[in-house]
Amino acid sequence: MAGTAHTIHGAIKTGKAISAAAKGAAVGGPYGAAAGLVLGAGRHAGKFLAVAAVLLMLPMLFLLMLPSLIFGGLTSSGSSSQPILNDNTAIVQNVNDIAFAVNEVLGEGITDTEARIAQDFATTGGDNYEIVNPYASDMTSNTNSFIAQYCAAKGESWDTISLADMQAILRQGKSNLYSYTRTSETRTVEDDDPDTSDVVETKTETWYIYTLSYNGEGYFADNVFHLTEDQKSLAGDYAQNLSLFLGDGLFQYTEYGGTTIASLGDVRFTDGATEVVYFNQLDERWANKPYGTDNIGGYGCGPTSMSIVVSSLTSDIVDPVEMSEWAYKNGGWCSKSGSYHSLIPSAAKAWGLTVEGCTASEPQRILDALSSGKLVVAIMTKGHFTTGGHFIVLRGVQDGKILVADPASYKRSGKLWDLSIILNEASKGAAAGGPFWIIGAP
Repeated sequence: MAGTAHTIHGAIKTGKAISAAAKGAAVGGPYGAAAGLVLGAGRHAGKFLAVAAVLLMLPMLFLLMLPSLIFGGLTSSGSSSQPILNDNTAIVQNVNDIAFAVNEVLGEGITDTEARIAQDFATTGGDNYEIVNPYASDMTSNTNSFIAQYCAAKGESWDTISLADMQAILRQGKSNLYSYTRTSETRTVEDDDPDTSDVVETKTETWYIYTLSYNGEGYFADNVFHLTEDQKSLAGDYAQNLSLFLGDGLFQYTEYGGTTIASLGDVRFTDGATEVVYFNQLDERWANKPYGTDNIGGYGCGPTSMSIVVSSLTSDIVDPVEMSEWAYKNGGWCSKSGSYHSLIPSAAKAWGLTVEGCTASEPQRILDALSSGKLVVAIMTKGHFTTGGHFIVLRGVQDGKILVADPASYKRSGKLWDLSIILNEASKGAAAGGPFWIIGAP
């Protein structure tokens, strides 16, 4: 309460800013109010974010620091006369442009790393090499985190924010965006020497295998944007609010203060077409175990969901600890955000399962998959299952409703759910083929 009182006290000192907010509300609803607040606050906008959150209860208030990046300068959008803040199509287009720009830099980073690998191989004396690139089909990144770090680094110089500037800064660190590990093995290959006879002959070669690893947004925070600890904290809040506003489910966090639940033991659900092995991320056996530098209890819904899927569809029982370790080593973990959406198809393929992406506009595919014994992983946003982002498993159909395995709630896992709720609350901006992934046995 003391913090709230201090915030309100700050609001009292900013009558002009609040007046601007009220004026904005009159012409543009809550988004207009938010715009008015920042426009009234001027160069001190950053100091009023907490005030705005209290007065307006808008979780996306940090977006107001990004006028030229997300909102096109808070002006009207395209041929429309309405403010861009109220134009979802324009906002989504801007975010897509940013994601494209980020992915362009990521692709350049992979090219640079491949060049470094070629140089390294030249020193080995080996016969050949191959590159294992887990990101070939879906480059892993948290665009929200890049946006947040960039804007946190700008501080009060929000009027200098632009996509071109952001991309230029990101490029400064592209050469070290990926690391690699190197192993070697002896392979038997066909001898294609043209002087040999028609008999197929073989020879042995020394091959080097290079596996790419994404260094993550933390590298940029420290080495490109050079953020202070306060700026890192601010960037984390920015990224969370952006994810909540866009409904993309990139920020997954379970309300977890270190309080675990008693071990659930070996739980099986048998009321769907497939018997499901259930795990809960808050289970005392692993809630406080690491997921990267985070913990499974707070951030492990992604690997826990895939533990449920893999353990149910294969003969391999994989608990959340093992799956979290795999996710961390294979680029699925996203620091302070949970998991990249690409974790779901990547883990499914790694265990030999079939996987297909599915949209919220294909409900029949979901129902048919569940009826045939397949499982469906869904990334949810604010609603019945989460206040932010959260992976759950759809595990069957009963009486026309959906059975789920919620890795954060055994209680929710025992309820029947209307398909409309799940479709409406699924992420609107999911990556990697989501917001639904239909997964079947090998």
